[in-house]
Amino acid sequence: MVYFGGLLGLIGLLTLLFRDGDVVGLPAVAVGIGLLLIGAGVGALGVVRRRGARRRKIANGEPVPVGNVIERAKALPRLLRDVRQGTYADLPKSRTFLWLLAMVYLVSPIDILPDLLPVIGVTDDAGVAVWLLTSVSTAAGLYLRKEREQLPRRPPSGRRATDGG
Repeated sequence: MVYFGGLLGLIGLLTLLFRDGDVVGLPAVAVGIGLLLIGAGVGALGVVRRRGARRRKIANGEPVPVGNVIERAKALPRLLRDVRQGTYADLPKSRTFLWLLAMVYLVSPIDILPDLLPVIGVTDDAGVAVWLLTSVSTAAGLYLRKEREQLPRRPPSGRRATDGG
């Protein structure tokens, strides 16, 4: 929902900046402001939902993704390599197939809703893009968690490990 809210806000901003004529009989300024407000609301709701879900997962002992966007992006090639080699079994191969299918859908000229329809025409692409980004980000975050759990524990910097305690 956070990504979708950001995407709606971006569409609203672009409508405000670049659209001169009416959009579906409404002034472009009204549509742009409306999309910005809806995007901000959806994004805020997504943040609240995400924090609640994370708290519930932690309380239930479920693994939660770690790392920021940059770390997850850097981990993605390693994740795909390990899935292909079969050394990372937590991600089903069908998921990588769905990712590939989503990317093909995004670049193909054939859409469920034609892009010629204003605002509505990009919603199917936006939905697929949002799903793809969240799915890849979550999988990479869980992969990072597993990588970090498998690393040998080092003593904190400034301290030396002792044998006898």
